[in-house]
Amino acid sequence: MAHAGQSYDLYIGGQWVPPAAGERFPTYNPFTQEPWATVSQADADDVAQAIATARKTFNEVWSRKTGLERATLLFKLADLTEQSAERIGTLETTDNGKVIRETTNQVRFLARTLRFYAGYADKIWGKVIPLDRNDVFDYASLRPLGVIGIITAWNSPMALLGNKLAASLAAGNCVVVKPSEHASVTTLEFSRLVEQAGFPTGVFNVVTGDARTGASLASAEGLDKISFTGSGAAGRAIAAAAGRTLTPVILELGGKSPNIIFADADLDKASVGAFAGIFAATGQTCVAGSRLLVQRPVYDQIVSRLAERAPAIRLGNPLDMKTEMGTAANEPQFDRVMSFITSAKSEGARLVTGGERATGADLGKGLFIQPTIFADVRNDMKLAQEEIFGPVLAVIPFDTEEEAIAIGNDTRYGLASGIWTQNINRAHRVTRALNTGMVWVNTYRAVAAQIPFGGVKESGFGRERGEEGLMEFLAPQNVMINFSEEERDPFAIQT
Repeated sequence: MAHAGQSYDLYIGGQWVPPAAGERFPTYNPFTQEPWATVSQADADDVAQAIATARKTFNEVWSRKTGLERATLLFKLADLTEQSAERIGTLETTDNGKVIRETTNQVRFLARTLRFYAGYADKIWGKVIPLDRNDVFDYASLRPLGVIGIITAWNSPMALLGNKLAASLAAGNCVVVKPSEHASVTTLEFSRLVEQAGFPTGVFNVVTGDARTGASLASAEGLDKISFTGSGAAGRAIAAAAGRTLTPVILELGGKSPNIIFADADLDKASVGAFAGIFAATGQTCVAGSRLLVQRPVYDQIVSRLAERAPAIRLGNPLDMKTEMGTAANEPQFDRVMSFITSAKSEGARLVTGGERATGADLGKGLFIQPTIFADVRNDMKLAQEEIFGPVLAVIPFDTEEEAIAIGNDTRYGLASGIWTQNINRAHRVTRALNTGMVWVNTYRAVAAQIPFGGVKESGFGRERGEEGLMEFLAPQNVMINFSEEERDPFAIQT
C-alpha cells in the first residue's frame, strides 16, 4: 500500500530504476490539496532504455510464448487485480479525486477485460486463402506488432490502461506505459501485480513524467504502435510526432456527446440516465452526456426534475462510500471548468442550478464544483461545442426528430450519443443517422469488455475493447508456397 511521502522510481525491465536526470515531482490529493507521494520525471534516455528493454524481451522471450502461456499469465493477473480492487481503488481515488465506489469498480472492470482477452490469446487464428493455381498454397497469419507505447489520462488510469494493455499482451506485444503526471501511482503499483503474476521482466514497463516524457515516447524510435487517451490537443501533438517515425497511432480523444430525450420516452429512466450521464465521475469522462437534447413537450418537466435533484448530490470525501460526486482531479482542470461556467453565463445561457465552487466544512480544501445545469442553450454556444470535462450540463430544446439529429451531429466530435424513446422504429432511425462511434438506447455510459469502443471525427480513430481492439495490436503476414515441381518462366506474370 502506498503511503504519504512514498517516492516512486521508474519501472523498467522488472526493476525500480531512478530517473536518469534525478528529477522528481509531488503528486497531490485533490481532496486535501496536500502532496501524498513523489513520482519520477523520465527523460528521453529513460524512455529509450524502456523501449530497448521491451524490444529485447519481445525478441528473446515474449514472442516465443504460446497463446496458452500468455493466457495463463493474463488470467493470473486478472485474479490478482480483482483481489486488489479495494487497495488500488483507494490509491486511485487519493490520486484523482474520483469517488471510491467508481474507482474500485473500474479496477474490477480491468480484471474483466484481462479475462476477456486472456480467452483470445490462444485463439488468434489465421486463414488459408485459395488461389487461382492448384500448385500454390497460401495462408495468412496474425502476428504481434512488437512494442506498444501506451499513454493514459488522469481521469480513469486503471480503466484506460486495461482497455489498451489487455489486448496488447494477449496479442503478444510488450508495452511501455506513460500515465498522466496527475495520476501515476496506480499504474506504478500495478507493476507489482504484473511481476507477481509471473510475466517475464521487460514485458511491462512504466515511465512517468509530464508532457516532456509523453513527447519523448511519441517521437521515439523503436515503437510499433502508440495508443493514447487524452485531449484533442495532445492527440494532435502525439500523432504529429509519431508521424515523423511513421509509427501508427490509436487516438481515443474527447467528446461532446448528445443525450437525446424524445417526448415518448420513459421519463423516469431518461431523467436518471441524463443525470448520471453528466454528473457521474464529476463529468470527467470522455463520453459524458454533456449536451442534453430534450423534445419541447417534455422540456420543462425534464429541466425541473434535474434541477431538483442536482443540488442534493452528496459531495464529500471521495473515499467515503456515501459520497456521490468527487472533486475536480487537479487545479488546472478546476480552473478550466470554472472558466466555461463564466463563459456560459456571458453567452446568455440560463443558469438553472449550480455555477459556483462548492464549499463547506466537510469539503475542506477540495476542488469541488457545484453540479451545474444551463438551460435554453443554443448549439452554437461555446458551452455546447467545447468539451468541458466537468459537471456542467447544457440543455438544448428541439421540436422534430430531424432537428435532434441535426443538432446531435453539429459538432466536431463523434464519440458517443444516447437516445431515449419507446418507439423502436425511431430508435433505429436515429441510431443510423447519428455520426458517433457509440450509441446507447434507453441507457447511458454502460460498458462491456466485449464491445468495440472509439470515435469518429475529432474524437479520434482506432478501437479499444472487443475483437476489434485485439486486431489493433496484430499484423497479418501472408505466406505463399509454390510446391510445383515444374520450372516457370521467371519473367512471366505469376497468376
